[in-house]
Amino acid sequence: MTDSRHALIIANDRYTDQGLKKLEAPAQDAAALERVLHDPQIGDFEVEVVHNASADLMRRRIQGFFNERGRADTLLLHFSCHGLKSESGELYLAASDTEPPLLAATAVPSQFVRGCMSGTRAGRSVLFLDCCYGGAFSRGSSSVRASGDINVLESFAKDEPASGRGWAVITASDSMEYAFEGSKLAENSAPRPSLFTHAVVEGLETGEADLDADGNVSLDDLYEYVYRHVREQNPHQTPKKAAELQGELHLAHSRRGGIRIVAVPSPPSLQAAMKSEDFLTRQGAVTELRKRLQRRELPMAEGARQHLEEVARNDIQPIAELASDALSEIHLAPSPDHLDFGLAPRGSPPRKQSVTLHGPPLARHCLAQPNQAWLRVDPTRSGLDVHVDTATEGNLSGDIVLKGVADESVIHVKAVVGPAPEPGGPTEPEPQPSNDSTRPMPGTDGKQTPVVVGPSHIPPPPKTPPRAATHQPRTDRSSPSRRAPALAGAALALAVTAVITLVLAIQAAVAAVMERGDAGVYGNIEDNVREHGALTPLIVCLITGAVALVVGAFARHDLGARREQYTSKTATGTHTLTAIAKGLAIPALILAVLAGITYLVGSSEW
Repeated sequence: MTDSRHALIIANDRYTDQGLKKLEAPAQDAAALERVLHDPQIGDFEVEVVHNASADLMRRRIQGFFNERGRADTLLLHFSCHGLKSESGELYLAASDTEPPLLAATAVPSQFVRGCMSGTRAGRSVLFLDCCYGGAFSRGSSSVRASGDINVLESFAKDEPASGRGWAVITASDSMEYAFEGSKLAENSAPRPSLFTHAVVEGLETGEADLDADGNVSLDDLYEYVYRHVREQNPHQTPKKAAELQGELHLAHSRRGGIRIVAVPSPPSLQAAMKSEDFLTRQGAVTELRKRLQRRELPMAEGARQHLEEVARNDIQPIAELASDALSEIHLAPSPDHLDFGLAPRGSPPRKQSVTLHGPPLARHCLAQPNQAWLRVDPTRSGLDVHVDTATEGNLSGDIVLKGVADESVIHVKAVVGPAPEPGGPTEPEPQPSNDSTRPMPGTDGKQTPVVVGPSHIPPPPKTPPRAATHQPRTDRSSPSRRAPALAGAALALAVTAVITLVLAIQAAVAAVMERGDAGVYGNIEDNVREHGALTPLIVCLITGAVALVVGAFARHDLGARREQYTSKTATGTHTLTAIAKGLAIPALILAVLAGITYLVGSSEW
């Protein structure tokens, strides 16, 4: 978030007056809300919490919160306390020292809060009221009396702000409805979150409140999410909203991102294999899911990913590790993840650099969200192009957040825009028609439109005349590669050679030992070993075994780094060959090393 953002949370749960019920939710709610609002990856607010304050302290903190603000500021004020109505019909917010018969002196009137909001110069002000209006009336209390319904929104939405761009009020409930804590009003119960504030925290923290999947949680998104959540939990509580805003107010970033793929479940037979009691059957199911994870059909791949996540969470360690290893192949991997555009004159045509996204189609399917108005993203066949607008002079620094189905990544962008060349000077560039220069950049209001990047959103390749194509070298990245299978085959051949030479060395060593035994006290084991040539195949075994492991490692590295160039069949075959080579080379090396150590140690004794 680029604006200055401040939040004040007022939570009162303990009251001196016995007529006011003790509330269980405010302290817990305040801590949870402070956490998500302060998180730089979610709300990025500077947060202050006031807990169980007196009426005088509440008024001081509220007025100070709204004073000395500018149009770039966004303010959020949250109340979690009792709400009381005076005999004249005015709404008051209860402080820890509130005495219901003396509301004007010991509580905070809604008119005071409304006046602070109206007088602030902040660009936008948001008020959340999680107040238990009905809960203020305890059984048998003579100090607190109900005096008819009260419309909460009317207590705040009467005056438009004197300056700034707008205001909004969201209440947990209206009129004399109860603002429920958990499943009931709090009274001698264990701490439980309020339905309203819990929904706010959950929607922001999980990103589920990002209803339009644009990477940001707007005020409208959050209200709709909270309304549904509260009404589902308790039909007797109805959150309300009133607002006078210019444009859309983004309250938080969406941590989960906006990519949503409707998954196609794996076949029932495969799901049954996942739950089989047989270890090898479940292992085979993970291997098949890994293949489906590489498919170009994204719904099918997403279904496999969800099943693999289930296996990684619930199965025993060996199977869970296989599933986790498969899931690691679809993490976002932009290359490069830092772009430096260097120095550019102000007003020059937009600069462009390319970023490659590695991995299978599901890994390359993501939402790209620039956080600065001078950044623009265009999808390409291999990833995305990043454009920098040079209209604003200065040191520019921004990020492009990539949000995929499994995780997210960030591309950091820097540029320095210097002064424009002197008119008519020798360095002034001639105006050049360009697709980049004629295409509008994002607006200066900071609102960005996310771009979907991935196999289903790449532009079609330009048509090339057939004659020209016969003279062009083939550079299509999607053409299948044979490097990894070739390396895997070489690794297997070397491993087999290591095993064969180890067998020859053992045969020669056995013959040398038997001949040494026949010679009696006059024999020499070193002469027998040299005579039968046991050392040469042993040395060849050590060399070929070690090289087999190195070549196999190169094959697996190439397969992982250029996954998009290999079909699922080729990838599976490569994994199989390298696994067999490793299984042959490691035992051969171990036996060869032990044989060599035995010869060096025992030759002097024989």
